[in-house]
Formats: sequence, structure tokens, C-alpha cells
Amino acid sequence: MFDYSFAHWLAFLSAAVLLNLSPGPDIAFILGHTMRSGKRAGFSALFGVWSGACLHVLMAALGLSAIFAASAVAFSTVKWIGAAYLVWLGIQALRSGGGDGLIKAAGESLPVARIYRQGILVSLLNPKVAIFFLAFLPQFVVEGAGPAWAQLMLHGGLIIVVAAFIEPPLVLLGGRLADAIRHNQKIGLWLDRGLGALFLALGVRLALSSR
Repeated sequence: MFDYSFAHWLAFLSAAVLLNLSPGPDIAFILGHTMRSGKRAGFSALFGVWSGACLHVLMAALGLSAIFAASAVAFSTVKWIGAAYLVWLGIQALRSGGGDGLIKAAGESLPVARIYRQGILVSLLNPKVAIFFLAFLPQFVVEGAGPAWAQLMLHGGLIIVVAAFIEPPLVLLGGRLADAIRHNQKIGLWLDRGLGALFLALGVRLALSSR
């Protein structure tokens, strides 16, 4: 059970590290909240994204992600919902006054539950992530190493474990910068503007993407 060669682990872990380092809506969401509101908000976003990734792994293991790969209608539906959600987050940030918009000003009581839920949605409403897991994980299923679903769950879970070594330091670094600008509402306003523009760009990018 789960008997793999050194070459297998080297290839998988190298791919997992590159995957977690590549920029995308998830990293942008985490760093955006961290830079604007500090470590507490950043970790709330982080755990939300990880929760969404866990659901993607579960769907890949159960074969549900195949629906997105096989059905153009299902893919398009989720894609447009995800794009609309990112655009909505972007508009909310752009309309912010720097202290009472999508993200509260640093030092205030943060709606961490709301940020966590947003993180789940940002991850789940990206059909390309579901298709990626469906295409990526099966490549590391080895005959005789256990049930396919168990191997998929193992490798999918390890991708999140690798993220646990890469993404928290980014949150801590961003949190330090957020602490440094805690009392500067003008900088907070421009951070909201930048975050809003980023989410709008990601939403448009997702809307224009194809499988």
C-alpha cells in the first residue's frame, strides 16, 4: 500500500512545489487580504482556500471533476459564476473608502468567517482547478500501490501539505508590511484599489479562458 519509488516522489513533490508557487486567484486572494488587513485576515483567507482545495481533491477522487472535463455546459456555468464572483469582489474593493469596504482596515475587528467563506468560493468556483486535479493526480496512481481513490486522496492531500510550507511564510511577510501601514488610510485606500483591479483582471481572465 502506497509503495512508491524515489523517482516517483521526486517528480510529484517537484510538481507540487511549482504548483503552489504559480500565481493565480488563490494566491492573489490570500496576499490581498494579508496586505490590506494583516495576518489574521490572511490566514482566514488561507484556510478558506485550503478548504476549497480539499473539496477539489475529494471531487477528483470520487470522479466528480470528470463532469467538468466532459461537459462544456457544466464547465461554462461554473466558469461564469466564478468570473462573476471575482468581478464582484473587485468592484467591492474598488468602491471601498479604504476602511469599510470589502476588507476592513487593519487593526479593526475583521470578519474572518466571511473571508474564510470567500476563500472557499474563490477556490471552488475555478473549474480549471478541478480539471487540473483530474488531469494531474491520476498521473501518480501506481498499479499495485492501493485503490486508485486512496492514492488520489493521498497525493491531493500532500499538495495541500506542501502549500502549508510555502504559503504561511508569505502571509507572515505580508502581515509585517500590513502592520507597518496600519494607521495610514491613504495607503489602505490604494491597496483596496490595487486588490480590486487584480480581482477584476482575474475575473476577466477566467471568463475568457477555455478548457
